This record gives sequence, C-alpha cells and structure tokens, in this order.
Amino acid sequence: MSGEPIGRVVIVGGGTAGWMAAAAAARFLDDGRRTITLIESDAIGTVGVGEATIPPIRGFNARLGIDEAEFLRATGGTPKLGIEFVGWTDGRDRYIHPFGTHGRDIEGLNFHQLWLKLRHEAGIGSIEDYAMSAVAARAHRFAPPSPDPRSPLSGLEYAYHFDAGLYAGFLRSRAEAQGAVRVEGRIVGVEQDEHGHVTAVRLEGDRRVEGDLFIDCSGFRSMLLGETMGVSFEDWSHWLPCDRALAVPTERSAPLLPYTRATAHGAGWQWRIPLQHRTGNGHVYASAFTDDAEAERVLMAHLDSQPTAPARQLRFKAGRRAQMWKGNVVALGLAGGFLEPLESTSIHLIQTGLSKLFGLFPDMRFTDIERDEYNRLMSDQYVAIRDFIILHYAATMRDDTPFWRYVRTMPLPDTLTRKIALFREKGRIFRYDDELFAIPSWVAVMLGQGIIPDGYDPVVDALDTERVAGALRRMRGDYAAMAQQMPMAG
Repeated sequence: MSGEPIGRVVIVGGGTAGWMAAAAAARFLDDGRRTITLIESDAIGTVGVGEATIPPIRGFNARLGIDEAEFLRATGGTPKLGIEFVGWTDGRDRYIHPFGTHGRDIEGLNFHQLWLKLRHEAGIGSIEDYAMSAVAARAHRFAPPSPDPRSPLSGLEYAYHFDAGLYAGFLRSRAEAQGAVRVEGRIVGVEQDEHGHVTAVRLEGDRRVEGDLFIDCSGFRSMLLGETMGVSFEDWSHWLPCDRALAVPTERSAPLLPYTRATAHGAGWQWRIPLQHRTGNGHVYASAFTDDAEAERVLMAHLDSQPTAPARQLRFKAGRRAQMWKGNVVALGLAGGFLEPLESTSIHLIQTGLSKLFGLFPDMRFTDIERDEYNRLMSDQYVAIRDFIILHYAATMRDDTPFWRYVRTMPLPDTLTRKIALFREKGRIFRYDDELFAIPSWVAVMLGQGIIPDGYDPVVDALDTERVAGALRRMRGDYAAMAQQMPMAG
C-alpha cells in the first residue's frame, strides 16, 4: 500500500459510540475529500447503560463546538459533582467521590498529606470538607467553577447526567449537518482483502459499503474486531463478577441531586441518576450470587419514585479485547471492552479512544508503530480504570453475603496491590502516564472505603503545625460558606 491518505471512514453501528465517532470525525477529519459513513439498523437496539459521565466530557463537547445550555436542553441533562457511595464499607456508611481537588497544596505537598497529619486536631473535619464539589453536593447546590485561584470554586469540577439515547440523537443531527452520511441497514457480511483488511460490508438488499478505515461500534457483538478480525476477549470477571444489570426509569423525584448515587446491595449495587425529565435507576449484580427475580425485587424495593416502564435486563462480561486496533479496524465502546458503570467511565473510554485515534491517525499503509502505540495507550487506560473499580469491592469490611466475602478476599491485580500498599504505608499515590483518575480520586475512594494510612509523608513535619492547622480550619470554613452562597441544583 502507498502512503496515500484515507478517503473513506466507515462507522459500523450507531448508539452513543457510533454517533460520538461520527460527530468527531465530521468535525476533525472531513477535509472536503474524505467521506464519513455510519451504518446502523433501526431493528437493532442499543444498550445505553451509561447516563452519567465524568468531567472530560465537557472538553469533548467543547471541541465539537457544542453550546452547554443547548446540550442540556436536548438531552434532559443535569450537573454532576461526583458519586455518592452508600453501604460499600460496612453496609451503613456513605461517602462521596467528588470531582475536582481537595483543598490547596501547601509548599508543594499534596493536601491530603497535610490532612493525614492533622486529622485528629480540633476543627479539622473529614477530607470531604475540603472538596468543594463534595460540600456543594451535600448541600444540593451547584455553581460552575471559578477561574480565580483564590476562590474555593476554583477546585470544583463537574460533569453531566443525561439521557444517552437523546445524546446520540443530538450528535447525529450535528454529524449529518457537517456531512456525515447515515446508511440504514443490517449488515449480513464482511469482505476482506489478502492482507486481512476489511474492504467492505454487505447489507441486506444486495448493497455494499466500501471503506478504508472501519470503526467498529457494533456493541458487545464486536462484529468487525472480534468476529471478523478474530481478536480475542480478555475476561476480567474473576475481579469484577457482576455480569448483569436491570435498568428501570422512574418519575423525576425531588430534590434534583447534583450527584450520582451508587448503593451497595447483597450481590451488587444500584445506581440512581437524576435527569430533568426522569430518574434513571438500575441494579448491577452477579448472577453467580443471586437470581434475576431476586435482583429485580431488590431494585424495585429501593426506588424513590414510581416506575414509568418495565425493568430491562442487560447481560455483559467485564473485560476487553486483546487489541483495540487490528489491521484497518478500530473498536470503540462495547465492541472493544466493557467495565461496569460504577465510576461512569463508559462514555469516557469512547471519547479517549477517539482522541488517541485522531492523534495517531494512519494513512493507507496502516503502520505497526501507530497501531501498537494506540493499543498500548488504550490498554493502559482500561487497566487503570479496571483497578480503580476493583478497589471499591476489594476494600470493604462487609462479610454479610457470599458476594462480599468473595470480593474482599479475591486475589488482586499486582498493579492495584502495589497502589494500596503504598497508600496504606504513608498515604502516597502516584499517577502514571495519562491515567484517568488523579490523586484526589484515589484518595477519596481509599479513605472512603476505610483504608487509613499508618502514617504520612515525613516531609510534612518540616512545616509549622499550628500555621498549617490554622490554614486548614480557615479553608474548611471558606468551603462551607461558599456552598451556602451557591444556588440550589434544581
């Protein structure tokens, strides 16, 4: 093959992944000669599990030129300041994993190290008292971040809750307006050349769509990467045993909380996602530890408003494809892997996959170096997120059901074992490469799950204890006062 540019990008499958890809490709790849084609069938439903996101979605929308107010109206969206975890440590606890930072670093030392040393002093309070997003969430209030570094609002971050189906439709309208072409039809065959590259897909009605680069957004089936290219699936269910979910919408309930709630149950957990027009609910559970009927009973017993539709079941397996890019096929979303929505990372993995694809965009040679780097980067993303989700299960004191006894005693990945050991020793957390979750996120979940370090970084002792304690007390008061000045979330 020559180094000539790719002229035809074909996206197989719609839904959130497909239309995110189409909207981004139409915005950044359409040079007037390149075509963007998306193939989907109205007869094939989409999963649409995720309706909660993390802060990088704001950057994705901004790069597409999306107006936030228009987006929120179109998708029923609401602000999200973090996730409240209920019952994950001993069955009676609750804590918030907030977006943004904890306090302010002093003399280059991570804030949580200062807090660890002084946490038993009078007036210091909990680590949550220093996260503006957590303080605002507890008060059911919201305001956008401030660019002024002196303001407590400078440490606040937020994301969105939204209707994933409405988001896909919103992106579709933008993508088509910018030149992307949708083709309706069910794919019945795939054609490959002598090198194994996909050259075309065949549709019902004796139609063909040819392409140079194929983006597989076909969901769990992984039609191109898995079925056609033969890329194997790496099963992580021994670490993440939840393999089913029941989803049910309910009437909108008040107040409109600016955070997602994840409530632990006997064999899994339940999500609660507030939207403008309804509340999204679901029960993620492990079928090896409960049956479908009991899982539905638990879900329906813990709703806080009336259901508006029957519960819908989803089945999945935690893990990822051994490669996300093989030949001229790149998989996004469920076609590449699945990690349960505990930390709202599904849409982010689509987003980061697109970002890295555009950063390593190939020509018709499809060189190994670009493909290998993409696969390495995406592997690192999946592994780091996997470990962060496992942490919620493994760091628990619960032993009230077989499910919790299993996850609290299961062998952990070495990458996570090292991270926990470092934190338990002196509260140290290191962020590697472009790992998604920053130090404040790891600190929030480690402490929230009851992992209390035996000590702290001894460098903290070089600071004047009384001066630092006074700074923390003032900081805590500033955050509480700021929250009371913010408007109610809804």
